[in-house]
Amino acid sequence: MTARSAKPPTARRAGTRPAPARPPGRPRTPQGTSAPQRLFLRAKRAWDRPLTAYYLILGGSALITVLGLVMVFSASQIQALQSGLPSTYYFRKQLVAALLGAVLLLAATRMPTRVHRGLAYPLLTVSVFLMCLVQIPGVGQEVNGNRNWLSLGGPFQLQPSEFAKLALVLWGADLLARKGEKKMLTQWKHLLVPLVPGTLLLLGLIMLGGDMGTAIILGAVLFGLLWLAGAPTRLFGTVLAVAVVASAFLITSNPNRMSRLGCIAATDPGPQDQCWQAVHGIYALASGGWFGSGLGASVEKWGQLPEPHTDFIFAVTGEELGLAGTLSVLALFAALGYAGIRVAGRTEDPFVRYAAGGVTTWITVQAVVNIGAVLGLLPIAGVPLPLFSYGGSALLPTMFAVGMLIAFARSDPAARAALAVRQPGLWQRMPRGGLAGLLRPGTTSGRKREKTMRRRTRRVPSGER
Repeated sequence: MTARSAKPPTARRAGTRPAPARPPGRPRTPQGTSAPQRLFLRAKRAWDRPLTAYYLILGGSALITVLGLVMVFSASQIQALQSGLPSTYYFRKQLVAALLGAVLLLAATRMPTRVHRGLAYPLLTVSVFLMCLVQIPGVGQEVNGNRNWLSLGGPFQLQPSEFAKLALVLWGADLLARKGEKKMLTQWKHLLVPLVPGTLLLLGLIMLGGDMGTAIILGAVLFGLLWLAGAPTRLFGTVLAVAVVASAFLITSNPNRMSRLGCIAATDPGPQDQCWQAVHGIYALASGGWFGSGLGASVEKWGQLPEPHTDFIFAVTGEELGLAGTLSVLALFAALGYAGIRVAGRTEDPFVRYAAGGVTTWITVQAVVNIGAVLGLLPIAGVPLPLFSYGGSALLPTMFAVGMLIAFARSDPAARAALAVRQPGLWQRMPRGGLAGLLRPGTTSGRKREKTMRRRTRRVPSGER
């Protein structure tokens, strides 16, 4: 019998473990790179991680909402006292709306996509019904010249047109997704009908109340959905031209809207103070400086600036927190918009793509319209700053829409696998290959293998026995 020749095992120091292997998906930093280059590469790898959009949406929306509550508390105290109300009246109402919105946000994050799609037609029907009730004399209420409110009893009111934004996003996304599955979006009539007539119905009901600001946001959502659906350039341009002509007619036919158009870049209130709000918004921003006058130390909110806690809360933010505060708010909205675009661009589900794109268009366009009006770059449209301004009717559907974005970000396979890895004790139950093993087709998830997966021991080669 011949002896088996085997290489003797290398001696290991007692109590030591072999060095862990580098994960297969993590690239090695090139040798000889400078410190700024290494920092840039690390930041780029962190930015490209699967959970980047998830954390941007969750963290950005939370920070905007919390900062909005702080600014509503600061900007609304004088307004409440001048109306004979407690100083915390508007803040308490906004806090209640934020808590209800947080419940809606959590519910939306836990809903599967089929439930979101199932809400499209009921929400659209309820929104149309409520907007019809607004036009009934004695039922609808007029606020600041716009008849678009319903009284819920006591100090609570409801603006149905705010929920119409969410209804249009869900209904339009479900409609385009179903038509895309049937290969019908290549024909212009299926691309436009019934999406455009349904949107025109909502716009007509809103314009009956005189709320052109909300109509602009709904029009932007419509164009966002058509763009995501791949509408031809000629068709897209035709619809855009019709919308511009209709907007021009609506503006020129109303003296109030014409006066707002004339207040763009105004530096003087005018002979009849028609630009009073726009000019004092600029005064508030100009007096804030780099870091502001301090929280609660605004001067313009003492009766000089109309609507300091709603449409022009960004001006009070600039006065009290300065340029640093306003840039922080802009950065948070930019991060939220980028994350929404990233979710819409990386998904394979048509409904998720249309819904995420519609919500992102809604929030970013409304933020641009509001901030542009405060800066004097756009006419005052009377729309609140999303998640930031006072108003429960605007906050509730927006927080539900943000919850949908979070759910869509979590539904990505790579994000699901990354979240599974972060669960306590799950790393020991991962399939071979770590995160790549979860993403490999044909493998079961870690949750399903918890009861059957046993701890594997390293098999000793025959030569080491």
